[in-house]
Amino acid sequence: MITLIRRLNMSKILKVSKPSDYSSLMGQTDTHELISVINYSELSPVPHSLNHYEVYGLFLQGNEEGIDLTYGTGKYDYSDGTLICVAPGQTGGKEDNGALVNLSGWALLFHPDILQGTGLEKEIKNFSFFDYRINEALHMSEEERDIIIGLFRQIRNELRFPADVMQNRIIVGFINLLLRYAQRFYNRQFVSRTIVNNDILTRFEKLLKDYFEKEKQLKNGVPTVQYCSEQLNMSPTYLSDVIKKATGDTANHHIKQYVMQLAKNRLVSGMNSSEVAYSLGFEYPQHFSRTFKKITGETPSGYCERRTKE
Repeated sequence: MITLIRRLNMSKILKVSKPSDYSSLMGQTDTHELISVINYSELSPVPHSLNHYEVYGLFLQGNEEGIDLTYGTGKYDYSDGTLICVAPGQTGGKEDNGALVNLSGWALLFHPDILQGTGLEKEIKNFSFFDYRINEALHMSEEERDIIIGLFRQIRNELRFPADVMQNRIIVGFINLLLRYAQRFYNRQFVSRTIVNNDILTRFEKLLKDYFEKEKQLKNGVPTVQYCSEQLNMSPTYLSDVIKKATGDTANHHIKQYVMQLAKNRLVSGMNSSEVAYSLGFEYPQHFSRTFKKITGETPSGYCERRTKE
């Protein structure tokens, strides 16, 4: 039975504990308890649904206009076809308002249990796009969309065969291939959006500069990736991936490098290690010293001694 849970604001959320919870709402009967492939054009019109996922999901949107989705705290309208990826523990969709909508895209939902005993069981955590927000979804060319749709069709065709000892392995193989294509296309998107990424990097660095100029660190401590991503209106994972593509470093390492450069300036100005630590938002001088050595390769005192000899 489809289970509906209610949040404090009384909005309805579909708890997708298994793929069939979602596909049943869409009007489809599944033949496999751990995976579902949906072609919306065969089932439309379908209801809206705000979902809490306990499964993985890949949603390939068609060219439907005027349909606002939510995902976490963000909104997204799919006026052009994109691929949205969700992971267990995430919530997204649009609350059922009684209306039906015509969709033309595809969806793949699979339970983590189907990955048990396979290499993908651990490796799936490396596909960072599962932690992106909807407004960071993958925009694909027609050729790329055809590849993704082709893999959806391959999985659906496999599900039509009688189950045997090889079926799950074959399905997981297709899922693996699908995720690797998605990663390739995301990498292409990062490269092709150089101007956008450079703008994010500029805003990121300005955010850090303003943070310390306004001495927010004295109250809030050293800025985190979570804080920066919220200020830039993007997910922490997406920010890290953008910074990684632009600079070769993660957002977290970039922040630490920025802070350690400030530390060097203050050490040279005559402040001692403890004074620098507290002025930059570190709660403990020992934490500052460990971070300084990890980033620069030398202790704060060693840095000062070397500079006095130069």
